[in-house]
Amino acid sequence: MAIDFNIIGKRIRKARKDKGLTQEQLVEKMGVSVAFISKVETGKFHINLDRLSQICNILNVTEGQILNGTSNNSKVYLNPEFSTLLEKCSPTQIKLAYNILRTILETENN
Repeated sequence: MAIDFNIIGKRIRKARKDKGLTQEQLVEKMGVSVAFISKVETGKFHINLDRLSQICNILNVTEGQILNGTSNNSKVYLNPEFSTLLEKCSPTQIKLAYNILRTILETENN
């Protein structure tokens, strides 16, 4: 799966605005230029994991929220991955996966 830096940039921009920070305030905390953040937020710059982690710490969001669009604490954060896997399964494999999941849930509920 290819990384869509446009989407990542939009999520960073949204998280920054949700935190009530301007680009200038964010760059001051990071020690980078406004041009850098602008390029990250527009997807024109491929951010590395160190910078992503730094941004996430400042904005108080997880890397999962930025990369996947949901927090790994969310109940639905793996839904897209499950859907992708199920699309690749045969009907027999889907039934098997269903039965395994049902068994796990029944075991945990007892």
